[in-house]
Amino acid sequence: MAGLASDGSNPDVSLLYDINGLAKDAPSWFDRVMEFTGEYGIMLAMVLTVLWCWWSVRRRGTPEDSVASVAGLVWAPLAAGVALLVNIPIRDFVERPRPFLDHQGLEVLVAGKTDFSFVSDHATMAMAIGAGLFVAHRGFGFAAIGLALAEGFCRVYMGVHYPTDVVGGFALGTAVALLLAPLALALLTPVVAAVARSERAGRLVRSRRAPLWERHETLGIPEPRLGTGESDLAA
Repeated sequence: MAGLASDGSNPDVSLLYDINGLAKDAPSWFDRVMEFTGEYGIMLAMVLTVLWCWWSVRRRGTPEDSVASVAGLVWAPLAAGVALLVNIPIRDFVERPRPFLDHQGLEVLVAGKTDFSFVSDHATMAMAIGAGLFVAHRGFGFAAIGLALAEGFCRVYMGVHYPTDVVGGFALGTAVALLLAPLALALLTPVVAAVARSERAGRLVRSRRAPLWERHETLGIPEPRLGTGESDLAA
C-alpha cells in the first residue's frame, strides 16, 4: 500500500499542494513560527489546557463532579498513549511514505522525517487528548479539539503529512478516547475517589476551599453531627 495517494490528480494530493503552497508565499519568519507550533507549540498548549481544566474542576462544582472530571483528565493523556500504540501496527501495515518523497515542489519545513506518514502521530495524540478532555469537561474539551484541528492543519502546512494522514489520526484518536472511556473511567474513578479521601493527596482532586460537609457527603464519609448542649448531655 506504499503507493497510496501517489497520483497527482488525487484530491488528497491537490489539497496537500494547496495548503503547503501557503508556506511558499509566507515570509520565512512565519514558517518558522508554524514549524515550532506544529512540532511543539500546540502540544504544549494541550498540556496547559489540561492543567487549566484540572485547576478549574477541583475548585468548582460538587466533589462528585470533581472526582468524575479528574478521572476524565487522567484518561485524556492515557488515551493519547494508547492511541499511539494502536497506530504502530497501522503505520507499519499501510507503509505510506512521507509526501515529500513522492511529490516534487513541496515546501518542507521540518527535515529528517523518515518514518511512515499514515497516520499522523501528532494528529492522533492531539485529538485523543481533545476527545478525552471533552469527556471530563465540555468547555475545555471543545478548546482542546480546536487545538487538535489546528495541529492537523500545521502538519499539512509543514509538508510532512497528507490531509488524509491527519483525518486518519483524528479518527483514531477519537475512537480510542471515546470507545474505551467507559472502561477507563470505571477503573479510574474509584482510584481518584480514594485519592480524594486522603488528607494530603485529596487536594489533587478537591480544593481545600470546598465545604467540609460537602466533601464528606459525596465521598461517603459520615457527616459531622452538630449537637446542642442539653441533647449532648442527655445522650
